[in-house]
Amino acid sequence: MSHSSPTIAIDCMGGDHGLPVTVPAAMAFAQAHPDTRCLLVGDESQIRQVLQQNAASAGQFEILHASEVVTMHDSVEIALRRKKDSSMRVAAQAVKDGRADAAVSAGNTGAWMAISRYVLKTLDGIDRPAIATALPNQRGGSTTVLDLGANVDCTADHLLQFGLMGAALVSAVDRRAQPSVGLLNIGEELIKGNEVVKQAADLLRGSGLNFYGNVEGDDIFKGTVDVVVCDGFVGNVVLKSVEGLARMIGAMMREEFRRNAFTMAAGLVATPVLQRFRARVDNRRYNGAALLGLRGIVIKSHGSADAYAYGQALQRAREAVLNGLLEGTIQRLDALRSRPPAPTA
Repeated sequence: MSHSSPTIAIDCMGGDHGLPVTVPAAMAFAQAHPDTRCLLVGDESQIRQVLQQNAASAGQFEILHASEVVTMHDSVEIALRRKKDSSMRVAAQAVKDGRADAAVSAGNTGAWMAISRYVLKTLDGIDRPAIATALPNQRGGSTTVLDLGANVDCTADHLLQFGLMGAALVSAVDRRAQPSVGLLNIGEELIKGNEVVKQAADLLRGSGLNFYGNVEGDDIFKGTVDVVVCDGFVGNVVLKSVEGLARMIGAMMREEFRRNAFTMAAGLVATPVLQRFRARVDNRRYNGAALLGLRGIVIKSHGSADAYAYGQALQRAREAVLNGLLEGTIQRLDALRSRPPAPTA
């Protein structure tokens, strides 16, 4: 398919909110990007009803009917084996069949990963797909972190593969030729960390990547490197901690500004600054995690995403297609395989 006019398959039924969020988000996205086609996947009659409610013509979109829905509580076994006509499965199959260049879902993360891996398969040289997303940093940009929960137990080889995939993602989306890669550790020194992390550092140093070395948790938000690599256990803890911290800071600031008449007045004066701050740290802007290492572009939206946040996930899918994420990942993997083995000590 032509990357100049990409097609995105949208699982309209997935997530905490489903159709009331996904269809309006697709409508706004399609209006902003007339060069991009939206393939709406799910119950056709329900999708048409929401389109009519929002005064949109069904002719603007292609609807791909799916008779089943994977719920947020379904096990991977149910999603894979029993719901073979789910909106998730049909969206992933659309990428496999070449009807779409990318697929987006806000549904059950485990099911979306399992279905995508089953339908699309992994790239040569990749053992396990990984979940990657961008987190805001104080330099005004973002730091890409992976894995965020797909792989709890990892080998050094897996961490090397995450580094390659993360670098390919940043190269494609942010147009950086040699993005810097750091390995998350409990200290910057070479002697720090467990054996897996130490072995991964050795592999990354010999990989041809722009490897910075070990980084610590605060480096994610300093913007020390473009890509931070870790196993899924650590990455998921980091992600959930960040989300919880952001909510706590927001709640505390509201409490303080509402404490009395003086603080309420101060809050009114500070409103422009607070609004700019809120926009900079708004996690909705960074919605849309890439499932890397598959033979197709797959994006996972946060389950609780509103229409604005879901639109950001669609935007990430579009950028990944237009900027050749899949091709870039394959090229990096090929380059690694063609490198001579590092000399042993």
